[in-house]
Amino acid sequence: MNAHLAPVGVPDPAALAHVQRLCDLTDPYAAGPEADALFAAAMAETNAWHAQRSPFLRSLLDGPVETPAPTVGEGVRTPLVHANFFKRHEVLSIPREEVFLHLTSSGTTGQKSQMFFDTWTIRSAQRMVARIFDHYGWITPDQPVNYLLYSYEPAPQLKLGTSFTDNYLCDFAPANHTTHALRHTGSGHEFDVHGCIEALRRYAEDGLPVRILGFPAFLHFTLERMRALGLPPLQLPPGSLVLLGGGWKGHTDRQIGKEQFYAGVTEQLGIPSDRIRDTFGSVEHCVPYIECGHHRLHVPVWSRAAVRDPRTLEPLPYGARGFLHLVSPYITSVPAQSVVMGDLASLHPAGECPCPLPTPWFTVHGRAGVSRNRTCAAAAAELLKGMS
Repeated sequence: MNAHLAPVGVPDPAALAHVQRLCDLTDPYAAGPEADALFAAAMAETNAWHAQRSPFLRSLLDGPVETPAPTVGEGVRTPLVHANFFKRHEVLSIPREEVFLHLTSSGTTGQKSQMFFDTWTIRSAQRMVARIFDHYGWITPDQPVNYLLYSYEPAPQLKLGTSFTDNYLCDFAPANHTTHALRHTGSGHEFDVHGCIEALRRYAEDGLPVRILGFPAFLHFTLERMRALGLPPLQLPPGSLVLLGGGWKGHTDRQIGKEQFYAGVTEQLGIPSDRIRDTFGSVEHCVPYIECGHHRLHVPVWSRAAVRDPRTLEPLPYGARGFLHLVSPYITSVPAQSVVMGDLASLHPAGECPCPLPTPWFTVHGRAGVSRNRTCAAAAAELLKGMS
């Protein structure tokens, strides 16, 4: 069994019994009345947990009741905290000596979300990723792979959530060789496009599956440069996988449509469409959202999603665009169990996707307030400037 599927216990088994049961569910896309009831009970527990430990969260719960979102559950309290709040305030529900991991959400300058994790919170989030990987058959302990990571090469003091995540994702298949696209120079990072091209050419000949992880803009730029150099398409070995994350923020002027982008990856690298998946997540809300084979971001059993009106924060119906509101009781370290993201999204019922997963899914349409809030991808996109 992969180590990340191993049991992990909540900080207080009596106070958080339903949180434990919910996060112990092994089917990442279970749905139905029993799952909904368990989710509601777990949210009540986590709200009580944070109310006892965070004056900030207690004041929200004591204040006016937010309009419940039917997609989260009628009567489920979801105190609305915008992700930007964590860029200006450090709020913990645990003593600092119990902080196991400290991650930030943006680049070397600009506002950063400071998120703190106890052992339970980060390990339970990692177990969610492992269960989704297991669901899709992506845990291959007996099959080494070559990795091309479109993320920051680890460096002293680097606490970026994206770097942590991409290196963690290498635990699901043993690494034969690893190439980082954003190389540490000693004073920062720079994008090594020719190193990426050389790695892809070498990996195509190596015979082992290739896993490409990280920011989509850099993979797109690599494919552009290969075409500009007149290099022929490559055929990466069977079993190769592209798992993208971080979005195109800060470099939307070069963003292309998802279908066109995926088609280019298939054409130039030989990876079929259902082995190319985008993901969504953030340090403020670490529950993983990973596309199905039809490229829909389905909501896993451990969380619920809603979309709220940008002006009134009232919940919106399926198909309408508004702020993405993500809810999960898994987090015990920081009162981030109900976060309104800066992303504009629309939510859709399960039946609008051809895949068999029974949970709703969402589409991210862009980001509000990009100019004020830098992200990992925005910081990384600056490395592309002047390289076209």
